[in-house]
Amino acid sequence: MPQDPPGVSEDPAADFEFFDDIDEDLDEDDERAIAEAEQAILEGRVISHEAIMRWVRSWGTENELPPPECGE
Repeated sequence: MPQDPPGVSEDPAADFEFFDDIDEDLDEDDERAIAEAEQAILEGRVISHEAIMRWVRSWGTENELPPPECGE
């Protein structure tokens, strides 16, 4: 059976091997930013992809939308 490409396997942990080399080069600012982002996700302080795309698609139109906020 062929191996699943990254992002397709049923085991999400298997998909992170791709980033191992990148993670070795992180400095303190990177580590802090990642920790803050992970905490924001846990707390639900996120903006959906759909909300971002609605906003971006409105750019340059007569009905340009304001930037979306968390929870949209």
